[in-house]
Amino acid sequence: MIPHNVIINAALEVGFDLVGVVRAEALDDERKRFSKWLLEGCGSTLSYLERNVDKRFDSRLLVDGARSVVVCAVSYLSRYGRGYDAGCRTKIASYALARDYHLTIKEMLADVARRLTASYPELRFRAFTDSAPVAEKSLAVRAGLGWIGRNSLVVNPRLGSMFHLGELVISEEVDSYDVPLEGVGCGSCRRCVDACPNGAIREDRSVDTRRCISCRTIEREGCDTPIRLDGWIYGCDACQSLCPFNQHAAEHRNSAFDPLFDPTGLDAEAWLTMTDEEFAALAGATTMPRAGLARIKANIDK
Repeated sequence: MIPHNVIINAALEVGFDLVGVVRAEALDDERKRFSKWLLEGCGSTLSYLERNVDKRFDSRLLVDGARSVVVCAVSYLSRYGRGYDAGCRTKIASYALARDYHLTIKEMLADVARRLTASYPELRFRAFTDSAPVAEKSLAVRAGLGWIGRNSLVVNPRLGSMFHLGELVISEEVDSYDVPLEGVGCGSCRRCVDACPNGAIREDRSVDTRRCISCRTIEREGCDTPIRLDGWIYGCDACQSLCPFNQHAAEHRNSAFDPLFDPTGLDAEAWLTMTDEEFAALAGATTMPRAGLARIKANIDK
């Protein structure tokens, strides 16, 4: 059995801002809500969400003998997350300005695991971030990292919602487990709902990806629901920028999430005339190659 404080200290030492630990178990209620959301067609072209549903909602199926899940969060909030000037035609989601978070989070989780296995050599583990079938928002809520905001994202009273999640599924029990937060929430605030130009945010605190700008500018094309991109060419922060918790949160402290370039210094003409070589030099280390330069150019003024 591993002491809870040992895990918390290890995660904080490698640069995470929030840490919680929960038992590895089936998330039955969350799975029911997810299945209903899929049946209503809200997954749109994200067909990968329909695969590995059993594993997504039961971390014991991800690691043989799993007993616990360490849930970690790290802020990426920068000044760009506060919003762009009115009329900007080339807006980029602020998380996408830093090095690909999948790589950074995995490296940080591996560092946590190394620290734990140094004292507990029998520990078995796997590290995950959002490219794997893990219900990480549900786990984050159970671990006390925040609550599900109206825009479906996890909101923390100190960090807001602009943070990445990562999970370490481990084979050992922990001497105490965290519980969900109480006494906080969105209240009557609906700023995120009102901020979405396409009405993608549903009343049940989920998002219809058919109407989501972030999904439309990044993920596989094929959805024919007409929407406005509203100047966003990669991702979207519209439902986060106006959130009071994000407005009052301090900017990220972990330098691994520093923006690699200034998006406000690139207008539409700069993007439209950019070569593949220039794009690779500018954003090759970010997540933006996932969409590709041609797709980004095509998103301008839609």
